[in-house]
Amino acid sequence: MRPKNLEKEEAIRRIALQIISEEGLENLTMQKLAKAANISPRTIYIKYENKEDLLVKLFVEEVLGAYETAVLKNFSPDMEFGEGVRKLWLNAFRYFKNNRHSFALMQYGKSSPLLNKAYQEKNIKEGDYFAPVLRFLELNVAKGLIRNFPHEVQRALLFSPAFELVNEYFDYTERPRQIITEKLLLECCDIVIKGMLK
Repeated sequence: MRPKNLEKEEAIRRIALQIISEEGLENLTMQKLAKAANISPRTIYIKYENKEDLLVKLFVEEVLGAYETAVLKNFSPDMEFGEGVRKLWLNAFRYFKNNRHSFALMQYGKSSPLLNKAYQEKNIKEGDYFAPVLRFLELNVAKGLIRNFPHEVQRALLFSPAFELVNEYFDYTERPRQIITEKLLLECCDIVIKGMLK
């Protein structure tokens, strides 16, 4: 791909994430995206079949990989359970604070068929992403420290509260005082840790 085409591709992705974050997924159209990127809609359709194809590729290529890299920074499956969970939460919080557009697409993906579609289309199986987190949970089950719930349940218990706190963080960016701090996040994290321990 020529440099000019790469610039167009990056602009399309960046602007699509911005529209999703600021106006909602339902307000993203190929025409609006083309106008905002100052290109013709035909240019977008060369790379993407339709809006769904764009969203799947955005999710897998722009959000999922970058999120995984950020969350796993300085994390090891061998960490003590509390330390590991705190590291995952802090990493996720710091990543999303600086990547609101990615957080918006992640939230839409969770509540729509987008995630499953992305996984099927890209042939992503459990463990292809976040394998160290899966291993971390398995090791702690084997040690008898946490309950042996299905992986999906463990992930929900582990990450859903953190996602909700990130949501609250963004809600408070428009208010006079931010209530979601790293200190409060870690206090909430400790409650989740206690709840997951046997």
